[in-house]
Amino acid sequence: MNKSTRPLPVRGLVSLRPRGDIWHKPALSAGFAVAVPDLVLLALGRTDLVIYLTSGAMCALYTHGLPYAARARALLWVVLGMVAGVGVALTTSALVDSAVVLVLCASVLAAVHKVLCDATRIGPPGNLIFTFIAASCFFAPQRLAEVPAHTGLALLGGAVAWLVCMAPALVRPRGPERIATARALEAAARLLRAPGDGAARAATAAAVNAAWHTLFAVSGRSTAAALSRAGLERLLVRASAVLAGDGHGPEGTRDPDGGRDGPGHGRGPADAAETEAEAEAVRLLGWAREVRGGGPLPAVTLTPRQDEELTGALEERLNTAAAEGPAAVGRGAHRRGGPRPGRHRSAEGLLHRLRRPHTALWPLGLRTATGCALAGWLSLAAGVGHPYWAVVTAASVFQANTALSWQRAVQRTLGNLLGLLVFALLLPVSGLGALAMVLLVFVLQVAAEALMPRNYWLGSVCVTPMALLLSEFGSHSPAGRLIGDRLIDTVLGAVVGVLVCVLVTNRRAGDRIEAALGRVEEAGAAALAAVSAARTGPSAPVRPGVRQVRARDRLVAALAELREAVDTASGEWWQRALPEERVAEAERAGHLALHRLAAALRHPVAV
Repeated sequence: MNKSTRPLPVRGLVSLRPRGDIWHKPALSAGFAVAVPDLVLLALGRTDLVIYLTSGAMCALYTHGLPYAARARALLWVVLGMVAGVGVALTTSALVDSAVVLVLCASVLAAVHKVLCDATRIGPPGNLIFTFIAASCFFAPQRLAEVPAHTGLALLGGAVAWLVCMAPALVRPRGPERIATARALEAAARLLRAPGDGAARAATAAAVNAAWHTLFAVSGRSTAAALSRAGLERLLVRASAVLAGDGHGPEGTRDPDGGRDGPGHGRGPADAAETEAEAEAVRLLGWAREVRGGGPLPAVTLTPRQDEELTGALEERLNTAAAEGPAAVGRGAHRRGGPRPGRHRSAEGLLHRLRRPHTALWPLGLRTATGCALAGWLSLAAGVGHPYWAVVTAASVFQANTALSWQRAVQRTLGNLLGLLVFALLLPVSGLGALAMVLLVFVLQVAAEALMPRNYWLGSVCVTPMALLLSEFGSHSPAGRLIGDRLIDTVLGAVVGVLVCVLVTNRRAGDRIEAALGRVEEAGAAALAAVSAARTGPSAPVRPGVRQVRARDRLVAALAELREAVDTASGEWWQRALPEERVAEAERAGHLALHRLAAALRHPVAV
């Protein structure tokens, strides 16, 4: 079996990305969810209980991209998962005296967090917050009789987080789906202005897929929700048309000579196309501003092809609802190839991902458990008083492949070192009392969420002093010892994490490529069959073009999964040689089938 080695990347490790457009929502949500209960405990003189309330309050960082009905359900599971982890950790702490065993238990739970968060695709900040809270609780001095009360405080903090995250629904009940649609419109506009930019195309595809996912998670039980979703779907069809090379709406009419009566009339074909693309980009950006503004949705005209795509979306949702029963009506399906919204967080979807052949979840779980345990034990051997910090650092390192894990290790180490400097500078302020510490935690929480989208290392600069301050509510350790322990644990966790990634390679990555290639071939065959059906007329009582739309979406999803599998395997430093020729041929054949499907959708057979 041929093997190849690949160098670990260094480019772009510390480069900054644009600031996120809704960074303030998770930042303020988590800030208030943590600060308000902490102020109550401060007034009661029980700041020693801050860590337990904070564990539940940190759930406010999750699910901000979901519509509110879906957010309510998902956030409930986040809270229950957090409380379960806290309960297990506190019970273990009360029953086990051996620090070596506690590190092992914390590492196993960290692996469980990693596998479940990746399987449910809960989104940022992923498993890290669960592991940070649970690992801290494993080493919190505990009596068994105190566990129910302390776990109840975590549940109370989670309830506060749930209320804080759901509160904006009272003001802008359609906010999340509007933001997702606006992002897709803005990304499509950027692609129109840079049609040859591969990064712009990838960003547009990601934004469009995310927006479809969000819209099909919207409940259509109320008339207002259904009307809002229908209007946003029309806008999203215009954005997704840009990816298909049909990114011009029906605003102009084609003249007999092949030009358009519009902005580009009288110019050459290339100039006319460029002008028309710019006009469409301006329209998309204008619509995005209106959507973000919260006012009435703009009226959008669709071409016949785009209208056919929208019809396919409706048909898919109705068919899914009929197959799943009355409970599915209004929930819809994720027609962009991924699991249906909600399903991937359900028990059925979770078991499917865990049992799926060639899944990458179990190798990641093994890496996490092994790396966290080794880092924690080395920390104990070094005499560090906070070995769970090494466990958390190692857990944060493990990403989809070795290359990404290496990048995260460097970024976390840099961010923690600078964060220790910030903590040292803030010591005079934190020494003013518990109220000053609560306010500092609030400020650092908001700053961390503001900076994290720019780059992980920059956000870690604020997370590090915040974590140190939280650890100080229940005990008071010398600042020099805290800084020294954190420094040692950071280096140990990062180094061990990278070494484990190098030694415990994901040997299933190549198998996943083979499975993805098979799915692309099957989807391509189905697409070509749909093209033939479009030429001869539909053979089943389905609206014209719907079969073609479904075949196209299935093929798009299969190609995306193939590319993801290749990217994951390419990031493993030691892996069998990739079947690059087969991958290239499969992608070429898939793109050709998509082109033929697009032609079939432009000229459907009349029945």
